[in-house]
Amino acid sequence: MDTYQIPAATRIGHVHLKVSDLQRSLDFYCGLLGFELMMKYGTEAAFIAAGGYHHHIGLNTWHSKGSAPAPERAPGLYHTAILYPERKDLAAIVQRLIDMRYPITGMSDHGVSEAIYLDDPDHNGVELYWDRPRNLWPLDEKGELTMFTRHLDLEGLLAELN
Repeated sequence: MDTYQIPAATRIGHVHLKVSDLQRSLDFYCGLLGFELMMKYGTEAAFIAAGGYHHHIGLNTWHSKGSAPAPERAPGLYHTAILYPERKDLAAIVQRLIDMRYPITGMSDHGVSEAIYLDDPDHNGVELYWDRPRNLWPLDEKGELTMFTRHLDLEGLLAELN
């Protein structure tokens, strides 16, 4: 079989989530996390983004209106990861979550990044993170990338806001 390698400039364009209540999801993604509503598709779908892009996240109730969350122990999306441009930006959303008393389910330092974890109203996992500059990524003794899961210095992160 031929070896094919995806072009290096390829990016994940958007994620499209099935939700049970469109307005409740808009309240979370737009009202809490700060995404911009780009357009609604009737009363069953919406497209939201950062920075005026057509959409980073699609939300729809086409097959899920009023449904219970997907089972935790079943195949499916583990989480949607939202990459913030700077550490200070991650600190600002973390402070907002704390101020709004929104439950945070985890936080980790992965060496290459710092991450906060939470669930949206339909229990879809959401990771909020920023990447350290590439020259600071941890390498093993062979010079190969090595990621890990360690305690996140929350105080240090929030100090970015001062």
